[in-house]
This record gives sequence, C-alpha cells and structure tokens, in this order.
Amino acid sequence: MARLNVNPTRMELKKLKARLSTAVRGHKLLKDKSDEMIRRFTVLLREDNALRSEVETELISTLKQFSVARSVTPKYVAETAFAMPAVAVKADCTVESVMGVNVPKVALSAEKRAEGLPYAFSEITSEADYSVEKVATLLPKLVKLAETEKAVRLLAVEIERNKRRVNALEYVMIPQLEETIKYIRDKLDENERAAIVRLMKVK
Repeated sequence: MARLNVNPTRMELKKLKARLSTAVRGHKLLKDKSDEMIRRFTVLLREDNALRSEVETELISTLKQFSVARSVTPKYVAETAFAMPAVAVKADCTVESVMGVNVPKVALSAEKRAEGLPYAFSEITSEADYSVEKVATLLPKLVKLAETEKAVRLLAVEIERNKRRVNALEYVMIPQLEETIKYIRDKLDENERAAIVRLMKVK
C-alpha cells in the first residue's frame, strides 16, 4: 500500500492520527448503516415478492374474466361500457425516508362519479361486472407493488454506493494512513537516535 507523500514531522503525525481516528469512526458508522439498510432491504424484498405473487395471480384471474366478458359481448358495446369509469381515482404522492433514502409513498383516494356500474345491465353480461369489481380491488395492490418495487431499487442503489464507501475506507484510506503514520514514527525515531548519537559524540 502506497503511503501518503507528507513531511515526517510531529505536526503531520498529529494531523494523520486525527484523520485516522475520524476514518475508523466513519467506517464503523457506515458499516452499521450498511447492515441496517441490508436488513430493511431484505424485509422489503420479502414483502415485494409476496405482493408480486399475489398481484400476478389476481391479475391473471381478472384478465381471464375480461376475456370471457369480451367473448360474449359485441366489441363496440364492451369498448363503450369499459370506457366510462364509475370512479375517479386520485393519487397523493409523498416521500418517506428509509435510512436516509427517500422512497415514494402513494395514497389513493377514490371519488364515485355514479351509483353502481357505469353501464346498463341490459347491454352487458354479468362477467363484465365481476371483471370491473376485480379490477377495483386490484388497483390499490398494483400501486402498493409499484411503491415497494421502487423502494427496493432505490435501497439497492444506496446499499451499493455505501458498500463502495466502506471498502474505500477499509482497503485504501485506513491502511494508507496507518502506513504513513508508521513511516513518520520510524523517521522521527531515527532522527531522535541520530540526535542522541550526535550529542554523545559532542560530549
């Protein structure tokens, strides 16, 4: 490990000792932060996998139901019926800090535009009713899944960045400072011995 290019003086030794102390403390804090972030990341990842599995299962079922509804209804009737939403959905987006990482939080609020479903029951079959109801229950889960996946990705990026900092401190900066401190101490000891020898010669 290459040492730092500094003058071997007591002042430099004092400065380097302070830098080493700060680097060691910073390394410990970053390592603790990294461990806690990995723990939170693992919890979020488990939640994300469970939610994704649930949403995929429900989505397949809903799409099958829509396919059945479309197959027993004329195309223009189905398109007209499904083009008229009964509910207006508003998403309020905020951010939440997880170990210093801003992750999105989305809150849905629904406002009914009309009572019941937005089409006449005589025009369309009951399969469409089931499809619309399933989509209504699925939407909050889809939003929650998107929120969780974004949080997982942001945490993964931050964990990687934090890991690079920890490694830079552990394998580059701290060893470099330790080697430089050792070099300055050796040099100061050598100068002290040389001064003692000179004094003895003078005596």
